[in-house]
Amino acid sequence: MDPKSLFSLNDHLDMLERTVDFEYFRDWLVEGLGYSDGGKGGRPPFDPVLMFKILVLQALYSLSDEATEFQIKDRLSFQRFLGVGLEGTVPDATTVWLFRERLVKAKAIDRLFARFDAALKDRGYLAMGGQIIDATVVPAPKQRNTQEEKTAIKEGRIPKDWTPARVRQKDRDARWSIKYTKAKAQEGADPRATKPVDLAIPMFGYKNHIGIDRTHGLIRTWDASAANAHDGARLPDLISKENTASGVWADTAYRSKKNEAFLARGMFTSNIHQKRLPRRPLPERIARANARRSKVRAAVEHVFAGQKHRISLVIRTIGIARARIKIGMANLVYNFQRLAWLEGRTTPA
Repeated sequence: MDPKSLFSLNDHLDMLERTVDFEYFRDWLVEGLGYSDGGKGGRPPFDPVLMFKILVLQALYSLSDEATEFQIKDRLSFQRFLGVGLEGTVPDATTVWLFRERLVKAKAIDRLFARFDAALKDRGYLAMGGQIIDATVVPAPKQRNTQEEKTAIKEGRIPKDWTPARVRQKDRDARWSIKYTKAKAQEGADPRATKPVDLAIPMFGYKNHIGIDRTHGLIRTWDASAANAHDGARLPDLISKENTASGVWADTAYRSKKNEAFLARGMFTSNIHQKRLPRRPLPERIARANARRSKVRAAVEHVFAGQKHRISLVIRTIGIARARIKIGMANLVYNFQRLAWLEGRTTPA
């Protein structure tokens, strides 16, 4: 973990503790995860809210289970956030893993996200101003497979020579995708002298699909998929019917006749970027319209920038079910931080 990143984010823990009522999640964690009242005896489990806050720390600082255990024992700020003393018992890496597995089996992240969204509405942060849709690739460790193994995985089969132990260590849900971006101009070069070059960057992992509200910039809807999933096909699942405005912003990947018809049926206003026809320049009026849309759509890029650069979101787990918990926690923690910022902005000095 980057010490500079830790230093810059330590203040967030105190801010989150003041802003987010983590006890709000207790009832569902106890009921949804099947915590007993201790009547049957045995070693008492760690408090579910404590364990949930540990997952918040993991998402904030991109920690592995082993690093989480070490940092809790090492950092007073972590101990203060969790409410454990110097002599208190700290959950080990295996306990953290087991708690996250309980969340996976209970499919809990969607309910936790919805519960906090309800809390946002109770505090007056309604989804307003329209919604902005986008997706980004979340990297995962690359798989070293032969061509035959890749073919079997794509067909949904387990390669015949894989042992059960190897199957447990191989991620068969993550996929390769291509990210297109513009090459940066060389220092001192005239950008008008040469045409921008498209770069194709191969990436392996999963995708985080989100929809934010334009007014507050909070994530209101989300989904997770393999990295090769088509962005546009997810638009109907990401549209929130609770937003008080009808506008929908997205890039050209979401522009299709099917999506335009879906938005029209729901009485939404499409502000999706228009595509350039093959081998034809983009008409100037459409280029200007796309530029106006980009000023609004840029807000969603700030969300991804925070997840990629400030918390270094990566997937270390295996399988889409576990990746969904990781991505969902990152989205939930982003909303925690965003709420803290919104509350701090309105609090008088």
